[in-house]
Parts: sequence; structure tokens; C-alpha cells
Amino acid sequence: MTEMATQDYSQIRTIPDMLERTVALFPDRPAYSESKGSPTDWRTVTWKEFKDEVDRWKKALVASGLIPGDHVAILLPNSINAAVADQAILGSAMVPVPLHSIDTPSSSAYIINNSEAKLLIVPKTLRWNAITNVEQNFPFLTKVVVVGDDVIENAEKSPVPVVTLKEWLEAGKDTPLPTEKTKPEDLAAIVYTSGTTGKPKGVMLTHENIVANTKDFEKAAQLDETDSFLSYLPFSHTFERICTYYDALLIGAHVWFARNVAKLAEDLQFIKPTVFNSVPRVYEQFYQKLQSKRVKKGNFSKALADHAVAIGWRRFCRQNGLAVPSSSSSWLDPILWPILEKRYAQPVRDFFGGRLKWGVSGGAALNFANGTFFCGLGLPIFQGYGLTETTPVVCVNIRGMNNPITCGLALEHVEARIGENSELQVRGPSVMKGYWKLPEETAAVFTEDGWFRTGDQAEISDAGGIRINGLIKEIIVTSSGEKISPNDLELAILGDPLFEQIMTVGEGKPYITALAVVNDEEFAKLAKQVGADPNNPSSYERRDIRMLALKRIRKAAATFPQYGVPRNVWLLKDPWTVDNGLLTVTLKLRRRMINQRFKDQIEKLYQTPQANY
Repeated sequence: MTEMATQDYSQIRTIPDMLERTVALFPDRPAYSESKGSPTDWRTVTWKEFKDEVDRWKKALVASGLIPGDHVAILLPNSINAAVADQAILGSAMVPVPLHSIDTPSSSAYIINNSEAKLLIVPKTLRWNAITNVEQNFPFLTKVVVVGDDVIENAEKSPVPVVTLKEWLEAGKDTPLPTEKTKPEDLAAIVYTSGTTGKPKGVMLTHENIVANTKDFEKAAQLDETDSFLSYLPFSHTFERICTYYDALLIGAHVWFARNVAKLAEDLQFIKPTVFNSVPRVYEQFYQKLQSKRVKKGNFSKALADHAVAIGWRRFCRQNGLAVPSSSSSWLDPILWPILEKRYAQPVRDFFGGRLKWGVSGGAALNFANGTFFCGLGLPIFQGYGLTETTPVVCVNIRGMNNPITCGLALEHVEARIGENSELQVRGPSVMKGYWKLPEETAAVFTEDGWFRTGDQAEISDAGGIRINGLIKEIIVTSSGEKISPNDLELAILGDPLFEQIMTVGEGKPYITALAVVNDEEFAKLAKQVGADPNNPSSYERRDIRMLALKRIRKAAATFPQYGVPRNVWLLKDPWTVDNGLLTVTLKLRRRMINQRFKDQIEKLYQTPQANY
């Protein structure tokens, strides 16, 4: 770790400052790597090579007639070109608009027009054609650049001129580099929210917002240029944008772009990253995969594995100043741990590549059972919390003070308080400038004295640890007036391997019920208990099977008030995904859409007999 590289960030005020400094310090170190198609064949560019490519793109931007302040939409998967595009736009004093690479064509069209983007960068002509199939009117767009095609077919049918990347760069090769410098108060991105309800809003983030949050996050993470990041969350996800992409840029670390989510486990094995930032859903899937392997080894091996987690968790609690669970056998922990660690903990760490030293869980709450499992077995996972509007990190756990129940302490320059209705409110240099073209909505999310309303209920401990209890707007109020926050309840239920996804419902109803997507293998076991065929679609609706599932829900939610525990459940086979419109691109439930899609099933849950307990 070099002292200059990890401590002297005082001269950095804009994102281009980060790149200039890193290139000056580490010109020949690896900057970015992307797969050539094979799991072991990767293309890598150094920081100097990356900067040279950024300058080529800057010239092309100017040759396209764009000027400082113009908006450029980027619809690319995480890749070297995506990073080049972002840095070229920012280095030209323009504003990137990152689009979700897996978003729907209609949503992409809306963001392109709403953001008033002058230029659009897409991976394939097919992607642009899909957008024009739902929208033909683009009043601000002047050109579309296609990165992955050498020839544009049927270009004359496009409502906007389309060129290949090669043509675009060639047209700008003799153009002088832009000379206008970005300022801290300039916009550095318009990032659109996930849109769990209604149209997405464009969050205006300045260079000051991003630099402040990146510096504060890095102070908490304590990483350096020798670290390697595995990146898979889209750059349109502010969590990934700051905690992986810009943090690595700040310190000069190496970023590997994962091939896709389905191949994450394989990429972890090959790349062996030291840093891996993820949403809880991926940690949950890894947890279930690891647990499934343990079950197959038999009851005795599973019992030993559970014992390893228990011992490891007690060790973790001692190391982080947490209350240690009581156990009559804890005096044996120092003797048994070296044996159990080698057999049960090390394979889990090896699953992540064996070198991981910093893994943040953000974007949603981490299931406590998952947190206990991974932290107990020595995997350094730190839960954090933030929003797009806060650029995004508000708080994060750190080494020696890691409590998976909370989201840690507020970052150095972030202030946090609890307001009316237990709402978490924050202020600081990383809080957004406002919503693009929405002054009334902007005013509504700030208090009279200038604090940003997060919309989340929270608690702050005497030590400053922030615990999030869930979105205020998602709180369920039953017809009897009981209030239930679904967040923790659903996380607890997801601790049972039967349930892949779950959503509790009950607004204005006499009691709580649930919709649950089940695991195929676990459902087959459940069906066999009553002699049912798990491959018959009607099995999912059988009352006897649903009551067995409900018993498991009740067990998983045993610590919750009885009025908040589901009294009926509808089982589903097909998962909720981004493609079917039931998850946001950051894998959060679109509750309103799920309620609409399954309104008939929900009604049946209140018409048929339910469990009474």
C-alpha cells in the first residue's frame, strides 16, 4: 500500500481529477479486464491505455457537435467501453445518463427523452431497433452510436442517424481535445431511480456529490491500488457506480467485469477478487447453493457444519464487540475451531475465490441468517445503506465494528437523524442536487431545515449504528389498524430454503397473507409428503401443501407478533424477474405490479379458510 495512493486525495474535486491522478501514479498497472468469451481468456487495459482511449472518444464527442453541459445516454453492459464512454463524457464537461442495460425498451425510450440526451451509445443495432419499435419520436437525440456492430443495416429506417463506433471515432480523429474544465458543482450524472412505483425520476448528482461520497466510502473501506474488484451490478445502479467503479478509479485498483450473473460463481473462482459488492439476492443464492451441498453430505456432516457456523459466529461477535450468544460448550471454541474451520469455513471462502477482504451488501436488507452464516465462516461481508439520492452511501459497517443487524455508522461527512414517523433523515455533501425537471418533487423530499427525507423508518443506537426498518410507504395497515413492516418479516421467511421470493400483503385486509415463489427441489419434497405430483401445476394450489408451507412460514417468523405473521399463502412456480416486470433492475420487488398481476390469487387468500393461530 503506497502512502500517496491511499491518503492524499485533497486535490481531487471532480471525477476527471481521479483519472488524471491515477494515470500519473500507475500508468502501467491494469485498470480494466473483460472476457473475450472464454472463462479464462480476458482482455486487459492499463491505466495509460485506458486514458488514451478516453481521449479518442472525447474527440468524437466534440466532432458530433456536442458542447459542455450536453447529456449523453449510455446503454451498455459493464465493460471497458462503458467506462471509456463515462470518462470521455465527464472529461468533456458533459453529463452521462446511465441507462439500465437490462431495462425494457419503453423505459429506455422514456429516459432518453426525459433526460434530453443528445447522443445515445448502445451495444447493438438490435437494441436501438427494439427502442424504436415502441417510440419513434426523439426530439433531442441527434445521433446513435453502436459499439458492437461493424455494419448498420436498414439505417435509413431509423428516426435518428446511426453510426458504428469505428465510423464515429474515425470522424473525430483530427478534432482537438475539449479544453473546458469541469467544476465541482457541475452535473456528473442523471441517474434514474428504479421505479418501484410510477415513472422513474432522474436524480441529479454533481461532481461534488460523487467525489465526497467516494472519498468517504474509501476511508471506510481502506483499500488500495493492489486490490481487484469483480463488477457485475450495472453502472446505472449508484451502489456499483460509487462503491466499485469510482472507488477503484480513485485508488487505481483493477476492475474485472463479470461475464454475467449466471457465471458469477465461475468468475469468482478464476479472478479471485479482493473486493465484491453485491445485492443481498446474490448472497442469498450463494447461501442456498452452499447449504444444498451440505444437506447432500448427510445429517452428521450438516450438524458439524452448523456447529462450525455457531462457533464462528461467537468468534465474530467477540472480534466486533457484539453480545456473544451463550453456550455451555463455548469454552471448547478455541480447540474445535481450527478443525472445523479447515473443513467447513475455508471451502466457503474458497467459493468466493479465497482472497476476499471486503464485500459490501447493499441495495436491500441482508437476511440475518445469511449474514450470520457468511460472517461466522470468516467471509468479510459488510452491510451498508443508501439511496440514489444520497450518491448513494449513507452508512456502512467497517472492520472491527461489523454488526450485520445494522447498516453501520454514517460516513464521515454524512449527518443522520430520526424525524417524524421514525423516518431517517440525512444531510451532507453527497445529498443530490434534486430531481431532473421536477422542482415540486425535489422540494417535497427536503425538510424545512434542509434535511433529505429518505422515506425509510430507522433507529439509531447510542453508538451511532443505523438500523433500517423498511420503507414507510410499504408499511401494511390491516383493517384492524395493525401496522406491519414487511421488510424484516420477508427476510426471516426467506431463511427457509423452500422460499425463493416472497411478498406479504394485507393492506386494508383483516389479516396478513403472502405470495411465495418456491424452490423446485424443496417443493418436490413438500409435495411428496402428501403423495402429490410436484410436476402437476395444480399441486401448487392444493390446500394441504399450502398449509405445510404455511407451517414453515410460521416457524421462520416465530419471533414476530402473531398479527403480523401470514395466515394464508399462495405458492408460485415461476420467479419474479426484471423481464416479466415484477422486479426492478436492482432486483427489488415491484409490489404494486405484483399486487396487480396476482390480484385474483390474493382475493382467493381471503375467501378460503386460513390458519388460526
